[in-house]
Amino acid sequence: MGSFSTLADVRAIEAEMPWPDRDEPRSMYAFLSRAASRHGSRPAITYQLLSDPKAPKSTLTWSQLLGRVTQAANLFRSLGVGEKDVVAFILPNTLETAVTLLGGAVAGIVNPINPLLEADQISAILRETKAKVVVTLRAFPKTDVPDKVAEAVKFAPSVQTVLEIDLLTYLTGLKRLIVPLIRPKLHFHHRAEVKSFHAEAARQPADRLTFADPQEDRVAAYFHTGGTTGMPKVAQHKVSGMVYNGWLGQRLLFKPEDVVMCPLPLFHVFACYPIMMSMIASGAHVVFPTPAGYRGEGVFDNLWKLIERHKVTYLITVPTALAALMQRPVNADISSLRNAFSGSAALPVELYNRFKKETGIEIIEGYGLTEATCLVSINPPDGAKKIGSVGLPFPHTQVRILTSMGAIGLRECGVDEVGEICVSNPGVFEGSTYTEADKNRELFAEGRFLRTGDLGRLDADGYLFITGRAKDLIIRGGHNIDPAIIEEALMSHPAVAMVGAIGQPDAHAGELPAAYVELVKGATVTTDELIAHAEAHIVERAAVPKYLEIVDDMPKTAVGKVFKPALRRMSITRVYDAALQKEGIAAHVAEVVEDKKRGLVARLAKTGPVDEEKVGHLLGGFTGAWDWKA
Repeated sequence: MGSFSTLADVRAIEAEMPWPDRDEPRSMYAFLSRAASRHGSRPAITYQLLSDPKAPKSTLTWSQLLGRVTQAANLFRSLGVGEKDVVAFILPNTLETAVTLLGGAVAGIVNPINPLLEADQISAILRETKAKVVVTLRAFPKTDVPDKVAEAVKFAPSVQTVLEIDLLTYLTGLKRLIVPLIRPKLHFHHRAEVKSFHAEAARQPADRLTFADPQEDRVAAYFHTGGTTGMPKVAQHKVSGMVYNGWLGQRLLFKPEDVVMCPLPLFHVFACYPIMMSMIASGAHVVFPTPAGYRGEGVFDNLWKLIERHKVTYLITVPTALAALMQRPVNADISSLRNAFSGSAALPVELYNRFKKETGIEIIEGYGLTEATCLVSINPPDGAKKIGSVGLPFPHTQVRILTSMGAIGLRECGVDEVGEICVSNPGVFEGSTYTEADKNRELFAEGRFLRTGDLGRLDADGYLFITGRAKDLIIRGGHNIDPAIIEEALMSHPAVAMVGAIGQPDAHAGELPAAYVELVKGATVTTDELIAHAEAHIVERAAVPKYLEIVDDMPKTAVGKVFKPALRRMSITRVYDAALQKEGIAAHVAEVVEDKKRGLVARLAKTGPVDEEKVGHLLGGFTGAWDWKA
């Protein structure tokens, strides 16, 4: 494991050899087999159904995990899945979820789907990926996933088989006896054959694949991205990109002795690639607490004790989870903890500082995106962590900041000049990021640099700073929301003339959806009526606006489009002013200005004596920049 402190270290690792010359496995099965041969009897994955630190846990060693994945891959092939066919899973976290993720990628193309989506969204993804096999939960108390999947499969004609996983296998004692008595009855109205995942997998050999495993790169996963209205965007991931994410984790972060707590869902790239693939590459041990991870009952209350129980060395987290965790005292021995790794959304400065103060540990912040098979950059574990930066691009990753030159095309930005972040690395599938060819048009600069839609800059030391988004995505707690969903729903109301949906700052979720509405001349409607209309017409619950304001005159561009930077200024002013007023601080936002390096910056003015440290703590909870007006 080489040092990774500066840009010079990155260049030294790259200088060892080009990425294609590295002796890394070419297939997912070879990748996992290598881990099993190196770390056989060591623990690979541990899972707890319940969050109690004394609750039963289930562990698979690397050899056992290889056996389970072999059976699953053989099962999928027996059900007609070839290497270009799709195995979708709609599951919370379980041991079987990890087995399905890997087995699906060995047999064909695996397609993780967020179980929090509504049935029609799940169905749209199944149709887009032409999934042949679906793996999901058997009916179980307190979950609506089996019902939603049964409804989704009804409208996904390509699905031939549904394999059910029964969480009963994780229960003991009285609960194991009671659940079968209160298990909800499920009515299937689809044509797919429903079978038991466990029973069918058990019939397959665990010591060998029943099919050839060519050692050549191919697409092995599909991930849906962002808000899904109508036709979802599906990103394609190749084995080489997955292995690259794992290689980075093994080379720069994780050792075989590490124990990694990952309460993030296995339908998200963060858990699947930087974590799961890094475990395979390094032989480290990952712990998944409860089916819903951080959303699970009692997880935040017990997390410190779970860290003590499993002697965790790495905590994988996101800003929303850190905010909730920091509201609870450190009530356990967490001396084993060495690092915490945060991703999926920008980390507020105050949260970084509070976590360091409470635990003595610095959070390592990274940047990645689904379209690039995840990892792009990281604040170097051994080097300077620049506040507000997402660190240095990883070895074999080239980041360029490009800006439009009109008809001439794109030009390279200078040091600290803001432009669009464009990425080339082994995780970028050049020219074919999405399954649908139309969606790849104009997605690449010079044919190979993925245009991320994020705005940012590179400083003189090579550190990457994200300053905004060229695309208007709202990122709510790491969940991407397309503002078009909100705008289309509100525009369907007869009293609405124009809508602008943006992400307003939030100290817990990073951003929350907010909508500004201009009414048709002479029309009257209340904000409550418009919110109710939005709720009725937006299937994605996370996208329903948390704030709605009717404005007399929508800020517009010269060609009459909604000018969203003005709406963002309005929301920053309103949210920050409300936070300052609630805390009784004699200050307000005097103006919000565009700063070339930092994006939108709130400038505060004092209206009386002010405790500046208190202001710093309060506004440090938001991801946006602020300072005092001169």
